[in-house]
Amino acid sequence: MALFSSMLRRPSYSLFSFVLRTVGSATTFHSRFSTVPNFGGEITRECSVPFRHFSAATATAMKPATDERVVGALESEIKVAEEDIENYKVGEVADGFPFEIVDNAGEQTIMLRREFDGEIIKVAVDIPNVSSTEDNDDEEENEDTGIPMVVSVSKGNEQELEFGLTAFSDEICVDSLSMRQPEDSEGSKRIAYEGPNFSDLDESFQKALQKYLEVRGIKSSITKFLQEYMRNKDFREYLMWLKNLKGFIEQ
Repeated sequence: MALFSSMLRRPSYSLFSFVLRTVGSATTFHSRFSTVPNFGGEITRECSVPFRHFSAATATAMKPATDERVVGALESEIKVAEEDIENYKVGEVADGFPFEIVDNAGEQTIMLRREFDGEIIKVAVDIPNVSSTEDNDDEEENEDTGIPMVVSVSKGNEQELEFGLTAFSDEICVDSLSMRQPEDSEGSKRIAYEGPNFSDLDESFQKALQKYLEVRGIKSSITKFLQEYMRNKDFREYLMWLKNLKGFIEQ
């Protein structure tokens, strides 16, 4: 991707965890995060070139020309993005892949879901944060870019065991581990103890928890497919974003 793909940003584990816990809920990001601060004082801003210096006729004449330049640039970028999708196909899902894939257009993440021995396992998988300036010489190195994931394990009692992970082709690294409690009767979130850093745990305990994840299907054998899938999703979402932007400018 050439022009705009550097705008992708990786969410923090806390926001990522929020996405995982609100899947299937009518609650939206807008309702949670769009509170507008109320400033009591008057806000002023000085502009070196005030807009009043331009006549309405000049502004009207400039708008079509600038819009056409933006649309032209977008059309060129859309063509490149379509070629990227055509050249980067996703392989077939491997036999024995244990998860159902939930992939909603327009979303940064996908959700993997399965049931295992009475447990519900959900995995939020993010698009890898790959630099948009990568060259072909760096392609092999970027193929093993870590994939950020959040895994939740629940047993039907609303309590969840939650892992923050980074998946590589040869290993799954655990970055964090916490217990998520249900909301209290008033719907407010408790400030729960998050536990120590995973790296501070006893080594044998760390290995036992990694085995715990492997048994539930979270292992390096699924990473290559997820790398391909999320790279392709990045291309698809980018193309849709470009087309939506072009459609808006052309209105």
